[in-house]
This record gives sequence, C-alpha cells and structure tokens, in this order.
Amino acid sequence: TLVAAVKAAGLVDTLAGDGPFTVFAPTNAAFDKLPAGTVETLVKPENKEMLTHILTCHVAKGVITAENIMATVQKGNGMATIETLGGCNLTAMVKDGMVMLKDPKGDVATVQTADVKQSNGMVHVIDTVLQPKM
Repeated sequence: TLVAAVKAAGLVDTLAGDGPFTVFAPTNAAFDKLPAGTVETLVKPENKEMLTHILTCHVAKGVITAENIMATVQKGNGMATIETLGGCNLTAMVKDGMVMLKDPKGDVATVQTADVKQSNGMVHVIDTVLQPKM
C-alpha cells in the first residue's frame, strides 16, 4: 500500500534520491486501520497534494537509528521531537523498550521493525499511519 501511495504522490524519484532519509514506513495493516475508503480517496489525482503531505510526514532528513532515537528521548526526559520533510513534528517516546511516535493529531505508532538499512538511509516499519493535523 505504501509503495502504491508513494507512486501516486510522485515521490518515487525523491525517495530514491541521494538522501540520506529516514522513512517511518507504515505496514499494509496500518493502512487498513484507516477509515474505509481513505486510501482509495487519497490516491486520486485531485488529492495528490494531501497524499504528498501525509507521506512526507513519514520522512525525516538524515539517518536516524533506533539507538539515536532512544538516546535523544533519554536526554529529553522521555520525549524527543523528529522534524519531517512534510513539516510534521513527531514526538518520539520509548515504552517497554519500544520506540513510539506520536503524530500531530495525537495518534501513536509503534516501531515494529527498526533500522532497516537502505542505500540512501534508514527505514523503520511502523504499525500506524502518521497524519498531519488538518
């Protein structure tokens, strides 16, 4: 689902670029948790701008490892902010050894698989689609 959305938003070349980027990649199950019809509506050409905004809220500049996040959270008294290319500030937290990210709407995603190295950065697989405040 994420790949289809990235294609619909025209972000393939951007994310395949030099980077480095850190992508918080929602699983198909994460997309399935959205209200019925949401994905189908977002991938329509007339909604490209909104889809691009949502997807770029899953991408940060640089390589951010789970270890980096945990250390920053510890220094930040339990929280740290991750700025995304989409202008969303994600709040990182650690609970029971798991990295969690809160989006501007207040939804929380848990990192399911951390530190998947890519040629131009890092991917962390998450269980919830992060959304900007609209």
